[in-house]
Parts: sequence; structure tokens; C-alpha cells
Amino acid sequence: MRAKPYEKVAVLGAGSWGTALAALARRAGCRVALWGRDAEALAPIATRQRNLRHLPDVPLPAGIEPTTDIAEALDGASAVLLVVPSRAVRGVCAAAAPHIGADVPVALCAKGVEPESGLMMTQVAEEELGPRPYGVLSGPTFAREAALGHPTAATVAFPFTHVDRLNPAASPAARLAVSVSTESFRAYISDDPVGVEIGGAVKNVIAIACGMMTGAGFAENTRAALITRGLDEMKALAEALGGRRETVTGLAGIGDLSLSCSSPTSRNMSLGMQLGQGLARNACFDGRPVVVEGEGNALSVTDLAHRVRVPMPICETVRAILHEGADLGTAFARLWASPIEGEPRSLAILLDHPADADAVTGLARRIA
Repeated sequence: MRAKPYEKVAVLGAGSWGTALAALARRAGCRVALWGRDAEALAPIATRQRNLRHLPDVPLPAGIEPTTDIAEALDGASAVLLVVPSRAVRGVCAAAAPHIGADVPVALCAKGVEPESGLMMTQVAEEELGPRPYGVLSGPTFAREAALGHPTAATVAFPFTHVDRLNPAASPAARLAVSVSTESFRAYISDDPVGVEIGGAVKNVIAIACGMMTGAGFAENTRAALITRGLDEMKALAEALGGRRETVTGLAGIGDLSLSCSSPTSRNMSLGMQLGQGLARNACFDGRPVVVEGEGNALSVTDLAHRVRVPMPICETVRAILHEGADLGTAFARLWASPIEGEPRSLAILLDHPADADAVTGLARRIA
């Protein structure tokens, strides 16, 4: 069974991941337009095959067409990858709306939940762009490694219509998967974009939690516990929203979670580590205004969880520290002394924790 790649892929967003995806699609044989706002940053992509701002040491394939004109980028595009921060998705979609063909599929590569509305990124895009196929591209993918050709895998997820199931090779998921797959980048296909999106949004928050505890001096036991229980929170929220738990055990769930929670290359984990070491938020990243998706996700994910009545204690702990002034040590000590639950949840067991207030205070002092 063969799938036909898209002829022209428009990549909206020329940061690290957008540039890496543009390089992958170009290496896969597609014509590629790469849109960004900064002409100075885009210029070396055409003249030197480098994105000097975001991936300065990565050689890019010739033929990527950089532009600051969104209409030019979208002209003739047969598929669109939207690779901007989650907070920018609505605005970029509004700007793109007059220029995208009616049936052109759009894949969201931003990871998050829109504040206040509680909408996933595909839902935000649909509000601005109208009916068309919407999907997600996500997975354990540091941009630099993928662009350098390190063996990497990700998931492309679109809903499957009846026609797609009869002829899966012609589905948007299959065609986009082959449009970015190279000898080193392997795309898997999913029909569960909800599960994939929830995995991408929640993992950012769990990665901050892992960074906080790592920065506070704890090691593998602590991180393994947070990853495993964070995965449970991810599964529960995905299921409540119509996704599948199975999806969250794949690349876009536990795969992305384990990567982001294990390396300071992840901005989410890096922020957590700096906070765990006692730095004030405005002093993190040497005072530079670095966008950390999990910081906003800590609010939007937990707000969404409240609406569907899904308990997410790790995400709530991160929210309390980042946005409600909670002391980091005390918040995590309370998390560890929260009621003892069954695993799996179907046991429906909830026991008072035997640790008394003095024990909680003691752990809090160790974290501090």
C-alpha cells in the first residue's frame, strides 16, 4: 500500500520545530514554504541553508522557500503545518484564513489548551478556519536532533472518516505521514487526535514538576514516580474528553512525556529545575523572556480538568506553585502525603495517609 505525499507543504512558524519540520518535508521530496514574521531571521535559510537564530549549527536542505508573506506561503499549499506557540494559534489562523484552500488539511504542532475557552488547538483552528480536516503531529521530538537526522519517531493523527477507513492510504494522516518521513524520521498514524493533543498538553506540566524536584536535589525514584503518575493523569483526562488511553501509552503520550521529563533540553523541565534550585521566575533563563508552554498549560489544563471533573494532583501542584504563590517544598510535601489511592483506579480505594503534619513539614524542609 502506498500513500501519495502532499505536493506543497506550508509550514507556518519558523522557530526550531517549524524549521526542523520544513527540513524533513523538503527531504521527503515536498515543495516547502516556511512562513515567519522576522525577515532578518528567515534570510539565511535561503542564502546559507541555515536558521541562524534557532538552529545555527544544522545544515538545511536547499529549496525551502522562506517568506514573511503568509499569502505567499499558502499559495498552492496542499497541506499546512501550524508550528507556532499555542498562545499564537488563534491569531495566525485568523491571518491565514483568507488564503487557505477549502479542503486543505491543517495539522497542529502546538501543544496546549487555550486559556478561558478550554479548547484544544485543533478546535481553536477550526473556529478560525472553518470546516476542513484537522489533525495533530506530535511525539518525542527535540527539533535539533530531528533536523540533524537522528532517528526519531512521531505520531500524525487525524479523525478517520468512513472513506478513510476504506482507503487509508488516501487519508490526510497517511499522506502527511509520508510527507515528513525520511530515512531518519518515522511517522506513525493515529485516528485519535484528542488523545494525541492531551498527551502533548499535559506532558509539559509534568515536565515542569520533574524539573522542580530534580532541581531541589531529588533523583531517579522521584522522577519515575512523577512520570508514571503523570501518565495516569494524562490518560484520565484524555478518556474523559473522548480520547483513548491506548493513545497516551504511545509516542505522543508516554514517549513525549519521558523525553521532556528527562532532559533540560526541554524548556519545561529546564524551568522547573531552575525554580527547584530556588531561582525566582524572572531570573530563570538568565532573565530572557523564554516561552515555556507548560507554564500556561498548568492553568488551562487544570481548568479543563475541573470542567470534566478529573483529578490531576501533580498538575494542580504545579499550578499552585507557578500561579497561586504556593511554596514549592510545602506543595510537593503535601502531594506526597495526600490520601493513598488504588492502582488501578478501578479499585476505588482512598485511605488517609499515615504521615502526620510533622512528617510533611520535614519533607518540605528537605525540598527547600
